[in-house]
Amino acid sequence: MNLSPWPHFDWNLRSCGLHGHVTYRPDEQALADRLHSTTAAGEAWRCLRCATYVIGEPHGSGPADQAPVVLAGKALRDAAILRFLAVERGIRGVLLVLLAYGVYKFDGSRQALEKVFDTYLPLLKPVADKLGVDLQSTGPVHLIEKALTTSHRTLILITIGVLAYGALELLEAVGLWLMRRWGEYVAVVGTAVFIPLEVYELIEKITWLRIAAMVVNVFAVVYIIWTKRLFGFRGGHAAFEAERHSVSLLEVERAALGRQPAPPTGHPVG
Repeated sequence: MNLSPWPHFDWNLRSCGLHGHVTYRPDEQALADRLHSTTAAGEAWRCLRCATYVIGEPHGSGPADQAPVVLAGKALRDAAILRFLAVERGIRGVLLVLLAYGVYKFDGSRQALEKVFDTYLPLLKPVADKLGVDLQSTGPVHLIEKALTTSHRTLILITIGVLAYGALELLEAVGLWLMRRWGEYVAVVGTAVFIPLEVYELIEKITWLRIAAMVVNVFAVVYIIWTKRLFGFRGGHAAFEAERHSVSLLEVERAALGRQPAPPTGHPVG
């Protein structure tokens, strides 16, 4: 017997539990009757997300065509994945901005660092020799030596490049978190551009961190294009909107009444 709760996990109830139910009274009386019920505690309206009857006045009312587009089912799962990617992009963006600041500060205090490096490295050498460690060939020491010989102009260009990359990552994070279509395009293009560089780094040296980063980025590009139907893929934006509205409870009820679904005009509600 499978004791795991995941096979029965309900994204709709989870979202309603976190953000509350979403009820709506359509102006069309026949449709309103199918969404309304009278109980001993008062009138109740069906939630557009989880279909549970909720006691009290509806949160909104108007024509059915203008009802809020509520994320439900698979759309909620997709939203959770996009926001996970947004958090990952946000963390990476913050780290890159901090790195750019660190490079800028290093350029201003290069002489002080060089003095410390020249003073303390010889003092550590006898201890390192006893431990069998060659300080001159270690990664951090080699990196510092290389940085100390880099020109001021080069460091400024590096700072600008790292800062721009960090800003791009933060822009991706905001767009993905808000689930805006422009953010999805920025994330796909911005991520895909750097995949060849990641392939080159893997060819140069394979590490688990590089493999993990590349897997996440390739997954992000393929997943977003596939689920959001970007660049006209799988019918493009029109097919994406039609798919999202097809799971709306109001659209199901309209179909039950034998009416054709109306063109989407609302905005998504998480």
